[in-house]
Amino acid sequence: MSLELNTALTAEYTNLFNTMVIKPELMHHVKTRVNAIIAYRKRYEAIGSQLGIPWRFIAVVHSMEAGLNFKKHLHNGDPLTGKTTHVPKGRPVADPAAGKGSAYTWEESALDALKLRKLDKVTNWSTARMLWELEGYNGYGYRLYHPDVKSPYLWSFTNHYKKGKYASDGKYDPNLVSQQVGAACLLKLLMEIK
Repeated sequence: MSLELNTALTAEYTNLFNTMVIKPELMHHVKTRVNAIIAYRKRYEAIGSQLGIPWRFIAVVHSMEAGLNFKKHLHNGDPLTGKTTHVPKGRPVADPAAGKGSAYTWEESALDALKLRKLDKVTNWSTARMLWELEGYNGYGYRLYHPDVKSPYLWSFTNHYKKGKYASDGKYDPNLVSQQVGAACLLKLLMEIK
């Protein structure tokens, strides 16, 4: 099934973002992660300026996929010591710039990951578009198969999420609760920074 960001979805994301409340008891986790992101801002800006992608978006993906670890692929958190072994498998296609057998740099991986998803072609980086692309980065499984659960990838730690999570690819557990700071929380606080 092919999904597209349409007027209804744009309104949904905008409404959810505007009515989102970060759970007060979890706010310190969100602020800690945001402070860690800010420390790496120049690296995110360097990639973003090459591709026309907001640094905040890249930072949030890095947090979600690799825990802000610059030794992991932006695609999915696999180690940079080789090509990715999880979905998307075998990325980057080219060998590392330093030569076969070398580790990829985080920048090489990031450029490949973002171009693979055609994010360098996006021209309208509205909040709704960022949320759409972030949800897509993790997959639209919640939206398609569990519409009663807002994606924890986006909404964990907020009033829009209680429980229900994919424990692994294709393995949904209705009682599992995400322990990861949701992307929307990070984006909201990062958007408050000049």
